[in-house]
Amino acid sequence: MRKILIVGAGQSGLQLALGLQTRGYEVTLMSNRTADEIRSGRVMSTQCMFHTALQHERDLQINFWESQAPKIEGLGVSVAAPDSSRAIDWVGKLDGYAQSVDQRVKMAGWMETFAQRGGQLVIHGAAVSDLDYFSRTYDLVMVSAGKGELVSMFGRDASRSPYDAPQRALAVAYVHGLGPRPEHPDFEAVRCNLVPGVGELFVMPTLTTSGRADILFWEGIPGGPLDVFKGVKDPSEHLSLTLELMEKFLPWEYARATKVELTDANGTLAGRYAPTVRNPIGRLPGGGLVLGVADVVVANDPVTGQGSNSASKCAASYLSSITSHGDKPFDEAWMRSTFDRYWDTAQHVTKWTNAMLGVPPEHVLNLIGAAGGLQPVADRFANGFNDPSDFENFFYDPEKTSAYLSSVTGA
Repeated sequence: MRKILIVGAGQSGLQLALGLQTRGYEVTLMSNRTADEIRSGRVMSTQCMFHTALQHERDLQINFWESQAPKIEGLGVSVAAPDSSRAIDWVGKLDGYAQSVDQRVKMAGWMETFAQRGGQLVIHGAAVSDLDYFSRTYDLVMVSAGKGELVSMFGRDASRSPYDAPQRALAVAYVHGLGPRPEHPDFEAVRCNLVPGVGELFVMPTLTTSGRADILFWEGIPGGPLDVFKGVKDPSEHLSLTLELMEKFLPWEYARATKVELTDANGTLAGRYAPTVRNPIGRLPGGGLVLGVADVVVANDPVTGQGSNSASKCAASYLSSITSHGDKPFDEAWMRSTFDRYWDTAQHVTKWTNAMLGVPPEHVLNLIGAAGGLQPVADRFANGFNDPSDFENFFYDPEKTSAYLSSVTGA
């Protein structure tokens, strides 16, 4: 039986551990927190997952919360005009519904499941020196913990990382009491509100530790009017700031948020990081090699909501690469090809996300505007969140965009 060590108990690490476990591998999972500490801790992300990523969970039969989580059937885009009215407002329908499950709920539940199924769970904040020792006792060591000392083993790939500084200041609040959008009162959707030159607000339904809730997620251009959350420790102050900014820039979203309250004292999060692609192979002092997983090696800004989706897709891709490799050694060539196979998917996410962080060119503004009057355009844009590779066909190139819009209007 082949022995595999996974360091990090997030979406990718746990999904991979549970997948390998069901296929007969001897898996050790290292986490710096217990399931109870995760469940009672601070929120970690916004994690709206689309059809393909959710299907990977279904394939492993670990979609434990699917019947409880809100079914997100659409994705809406609103663009604020200078007078804070809506210059653009539309909603696209998803071919398969999306869902968001608070990672405190999911990771704690998955961790307990892994242990109950006989997996070896080690609660320990791993250092490079630990991995140096373990690399000699395991057939494969993978790092899926996207922060801290371990990430420094994986060098930045400058050719795939155009930004060397954070492009957004992030601020998340989980709330109860948000009213529906009056124009679609019974339709669950992720709402992407764009404030040109200022940033974005995403609003999405979720399942949290206290049941159904909504997430208010500001992404502010650094140094701009949304970049005000740094150093805010008081959760109620964080929520007040969130609402003040909504009232100023997005009054139509504020109108349904006047009665919200935080889901819990740990329901806020703020921070920033530079989008970075890294070398997938880490070299240990003793000569051993470790393979980076998900956002350890491909960390995109959450402006396109791809983090958990990419983590799920990476875990599924790595699981396939491991199980198809048989008894052959997990050497450097295999690690490189395993990452390259994942990069075939991930590169589209990185290209699209980095494009959305910049000032949109005229043809993209035309596309987003056209979606307001052409439902097929709205639907295709919305479903790009599930399959970002489709943006190659109609988003980046002005001529392709024009040809696509002509084909829709002609039809």
